[in-house]
Amino acid sequence: MSNAIFYYKPDSPYDDVKGVRHHFPKRYLRTVEQAIGDWIVYYGPVAGLPSRYYSSIARPTRVAPDTEKADHFYAFLDLCLDFETPLDYAANGGYETGLFKADGRPNGGRVINAIRPLSQADFHAIVSAGFAEQEEWPARIDEIGNATQLEGFEEDRQVPLAGALGGRPIKQLIVNKPFRDAKFRQNIRKLYDRTCAFTGLRLINGKGRPEVEAAHIIPVEDGGNDSVQNGIALSGTVHWMFDRGLLSLSDNFDILASRQLNYDVSHLLHRDMKAKVPVNPAHRPHPHYLAWHRSNKFKR
Repeated sequence: MSNAIFYYKPDSPYDDVKGVRHHFPKRYLRTVEQAIGDWIVYYGPVAGLPSRYYSSIARPTRVAPDTEKADHFYAFLDLCLDFETPLDYAANGGYETGLFKADGRPNGGRVINAIRPLSQADFHAIVSAGFAEQEEWPARIDEIGNATQLEGFEEDRQVPLAGALGGRPIKQLIVNKPFRDAKFRQNIRKLYDRTCAFTGLRLINGKGRPEVEAAHIIPVEDGGNDSVQNGIALSGTVHWMFDRGLLSLSDNFDILASRQLNYDVSHLLHRDMKAKVPVNPAHRPHPHYLAWHRSNKFKR
């Protein structure tokens, strides 16, 4: 097994869903097969930024031929997790060994490869930089003599991330559930400005921690990943209804209410029944995940 770089562009002609499947031509098959069961780093353009960036990690689980297009294949992936901030591939002289020449220019023979091998050392360097930030609004650790909390505004215990990357192997850390939960929560809260997408509520406690929760569209226990495109910021009550299929979303972000609701909740939601999602399409819920939720969770 070995690591690899996967080039990803949202408007690519390939049939990709980031973190779920990656469509590629046969010439990259060997590199992809060698990465099965290990980790890849997504790399490519980011809307509004001038360079190319490392943006996420995921784990390829299997490869299958494309039955409709000759000499093309699909890599299927799980455990996608986004970096807190995209990493410029050229920063500090570049993260990938041999990607830049001595004079600082990109090595065209390597950069041109949409899928390329990545050494363990380079993978470690990229992931360490991608997950370097501490959680800005961590779940609380109760302090001795702490004042009582408002009912319904309790928070989970803080996950100690300080020094985590240096204290244990990278590949153990990135499958660790508390670590992944903390990164997913931080990413979603930032992208939605700590505001519920369905209600507009932005409740902040006395220490600056938001009430809003990071909801998975496809739950992790049902095979969902921690990509921001599989997430949305929801207040506690709305999150509860969303998880139970009493609320859902159309691909155009219309809020859908189940007929099985025994109470009219429209007064809690945005008047236009539209979820407020990030401006950047790469940060919005992806139709792949929304379709799953409507088919498997939503009680019409």
